[in-house]
Parts: sequence; structure tokens; C-alpha cells
Amino acid sequence: MSEFLKVVTVQEARQLIAGALPSRGWEPAVLSCALGRELSDAVYSPEPIPSFARSTVDGYAVCAEDTFGCGESLPAFLEYGGEIQIGHRPNFTVMPGQCCWIPTGGMLPPGTDAVVMVEYTERLGDDTVLIFRAVGPGENIMQVGEDAPEGSLLLPQGHCLRSQDLGLLASVGIKQVNVWQQYRVGIISTGNEIVSPEVCPQPGQVRDVNSISLAAAVQSAAAVAKTYPIVPDDYDRLRQAVLSACEENDWILMSGGSSVGVKDMTLEVLMSFPQAQLLFHGISVKPGKPTLAVKIDNKLVVGLPGHPVSALTMFGVVCKPFLDSKPPSQVNAVAGANIASQPGRDDYVPVTLKDVNGQRVAYPLLGKSGLMTILAQADGYIHINYQQQGILSGESVLVTRFD
Repeated sequence: MSEFLKVVTVQEARQLIAGALPSRGWEPAVLSCALGRELSDAVYSPEPIPSFARSTVDGYAVCAEDTFGCGESLPAFLEYGGEIQIGHRPNFTVMPGQCCWIPTGGMLPPGTDAVVMVEYTERLGDDTVLIFRAVGPGENIMQVGEDAPEGSLLLPQGHCLRSQDLGLLASVGIKQVNVWQQYRVGIISTGNEIVSPEVCPQPGQVRDVNSISLAAAVQSAAAVAKTYPIVPDDYDRLRQAVLSACEENDWILMSGGSSVGVKDMTLEVLMSFPQAQLLFHGISVKPGKPTLAVKIDNKLVVGLPGHPVSALTMFGVVCKPFLDSKPPSQVNAVAGANIASQPGRDDYVPVTLKDVNGQRVAYPLLGKSGLMTILAQADGYIHINYQQQGILSGESVLVTRFD
């Protein structure tokens, strides 16, 4: 390619990728292996939560009517009728004028409809309890199905399962759920100058950073990463590598070879496949303008820049939102310095966060796209919209945290 095709905005790039996402099936997952997975089906409660009326406090189960009109100066005198054992069904009925001790979570016995907190009672001998505060029917009780009625929606389709969600499912006896299969993502680094990390590079060579960092980023997005051997700038070898990766994965991430140049043949190779469809070649963004995307049958290939900072940043901007169902972690801060930006493009600026006099401040880490130490030092990045002309020191900013 002698020039970029029509450069798209970040939003347009995301829309094009969203319309070309590979299809994936579902699979069952036991709860112990379901953390972070995305539900392929909504989950409904097979039973009411709770399944029995229970006390929310330690105290005495009563018939509320027996406490009406009582107070500090005129307590109600109730006969002590026994004790509820936590985890057991009551084997007795509380008669009018009686009460019984009940712990938090205890099952309400027949004949009672409220619980008086122990703080408002006094035990008088072995068979009498003084009640100093009136209660209404249902007070300090969780009714059957109050948390979730039987058949109610517990978790919607597409929900990313968290630890508290797994606890909710376990509470109603659900042992496994249906989840979307994880995307399989193949990662290919290209370029004659790239060597494996364990190799001592010769003059003009650099170690392969992107295979390691992108694989880690893919895994953090709850997808399955597979790295492939480094491919030199050779058309046939590059095409064979892409073919192999397409056979084994849903997504393919290629780093290097996406910009305009004699040796940058990635797009030419990708478009040589039958049913190849160019989604975009070039995004109006910094860093990462050469990013491209091609759909090959039901596979999605994203060509990322070779520079590590650009590659990892663009993965987070245009790929991760479709791999990871978890929303990004974001915090508010103020800019610690003026940040220039060119109108008409989206800028993603890595920042480090510091607490200055009780205020969270985001300091930009500016440098060339090949400086890997920038991302290693960064806590996250700020997005400068293409309509903005930079950010002033002290201006409020939203920082998207790195995983």
C-alpha cells in the first residue's frame, strides 16, 4: 500500500470491529471456575430467597399485637416459651402472650410475626420477658422471597460474574452456569529486526516485547492467548503464519508491518485471503495511527503498530472492550501539567497518579512511542477527544487505569 486508506475515528473503528466480531458458542462452567466469565444465558432463581421467614436481629420472636402500647414506663410482660436453634425448624408454636428467643437468621416459629431486638427486652426470671418497645407485624423479619422471589431474574445475559455473584448463585443451589466461550487470540510479531527475548540482540535488532505484553493483556481481558514464532518480512512465511493462526483462533493480533512502507506487507498478505474484508487502515489517533483491521471469513485480524507503547495502547482502545466484559476501572483526577493535543485526532496520554495535598493528580508521561518505560511507570491514561485542543494544568480529567 502506497498510502493509508480512509483514516477513521476511534469511534468508527470500534463500530466496525463490533460489526465483525467472530461468533462464539457457550459452555457450562462450575461456579469454582466461573469467576470473570460472561453469562450466555440469564439466570433465574429456582427458589425464593430466603426460603423461610427469618429474623434479622438477635431478640425475641413475638406476636406483634402483644407488644402494642408497651414502652419504657409500661413494659409488656410475656411468657418465655423457649429458644429457636439456628439451622433448625422450630418444633413448637408460640401462643398469644408468649415469646421465644431467636438468633439472627433463625427461622420464625408459628404464632409469631415480628422480632423485638434484645436491646429493648429484659429477662425476668426463667419464665418472663419484659418488652420495652412495641413492634409492628413484619418488623425485624425477612419474609419468604423478600430478597428474590422464585423465578425472578438473578443475573442477566452477558453479565460478568463476580465473587458476590457466585455467592448469590450458590445460595440458591445453582452449581454451574452457561457462559460464553472465551475468545482465542493468536499473537504474531513481525519484522526482520525482531528477536526473541532470550536472544542477545545484534546492532539494529530489538527484543520481542509485544508478544509478551499483548499476551498478558489478552489474558487480563479474560481471553485465551497463544503466541506464535516471530515472522520476518517475508510474504510467504507471513501468509502461512496468518493461515495457521486463523485455523486455531478467533482473533489474530499482529504487531509491526501495519504502516506504509516497502517492507510493511501485512495488509497485502491479509487481503490475499478469500473473503477478506478490509474494515479500516489507519485511525485518527496518537499513538497508533497505522492500526488496521481485516475480517477473514469469521476471523478478525487486527494489525497493531510495532512500537510497544502504541501496540499496547491501541489494544486497550480498540480490542479490549470486545474481549473483556468488565467495565474499565476509572478514577477522577486533575491534570498535573498542560498537555497539548492536535485537534482532529484522539490522544491517549499515559499518566502517573500521585496524591498532592489530598488531591489526586495525573502527571503526563510524555515521550516517543518506543519508550517502554513509559507504560511501566504509568498508572493509566487519559483520553483527549479529537474535538479538544489539549488539557490545561489543574483541569479535571478521567483516568482509565491499567490492569
